[in-house]
Amino acid sequence: MDYQHILYTVEHRIATLTLNRPDRLNAWTLTMEREVRAAMDSAARDPGVGAIVLTGAGRGFCAGADMEELKDLDPADVAGDEWTRPFDVDRRPDYQTRYAFYPAIPKPVIAMLNGATAGIGLVHALYCDLRFAADTAVFSTAFSRRGLIAEHGLSWMLPRIVGHANALDLLLSARKFRADEALAMGLVNRLHAPEQLAEATYAYVRDLVDNVSPRSMRIIKRQQYAVPFQTLAEATREANREMAEALQSEDFREGVAHFVEKRPARFTGR
Repeated sequence: MDYQHILYTVEHRIATLTLNRPDRLNAWTLTMEREVRAAMDSAARDPGVGAIVLTGAGRGFCAGADMEELKDLDPADVAGDEWTRPFDVDRRPDYQTRYAFYPAIPKPVIAMLNGATAGIGLVHALYCDLRFAADTAVFSTAFSRRGLIAEHGLSWMLPRIVGHANALDLLLSARKFRADEALAMGLVNRLHAPEQLAEATYAYVRDLVDNVSPRSMRIIKRQQYAVPFQTLAEATREANREMAEALQSEDFREGVAHFVEKRPARFTGR
């Protein structure tokens, strides 16, 4: 696929999706939306990809929706269902909506937030599994200052990451907040100096693809995103079933073998 508003590369079994409108701080467009979804689907299907990094070109991650496109937006583009995919019975319905598909990707997705992260940019960052940010990054929900509301499930996801009171503060005020506050409330996992962010992020992701069972990551991610809809008993029963299957897997045998033989792991994901 030829991309106009993103870049897509694969190296060391890591797919990198780069929002590529640096002159506009990677402001979000419908073209970018289609391309990100297509690239995520491609990375999810590719057996040569073990993890995904989502980042932005230039000084920002994504400063929100492109105002030139937003002012002419047809409400039908938001309320319609043209963006939906055929329903997948193997995936939880909650994770098949317009932007909430990230949890259904069977590989870890890490947001590398190199700068401004606001509005729809923040939505995408929060649907990623982990967030590593530059210590100079600035964040905002932005919506209430545009006469909008908590979009695309943000009212559900944000409090699960930062807590109820912090979520209300950020959504009601739409104030700007800096990386140290984002770290303190758990919105981001790690902070790095801008010049060290890529090196640190890719070191972490390379460790995942080199040393961790793809099968384990796939199941653990699915477990984590199922928990909000389960009781403790249901989560425990599911874990017991998965444990029984894991003990029969190739990756379990390899996990024991490489530890005993003191050699690098050769996981297959099976």
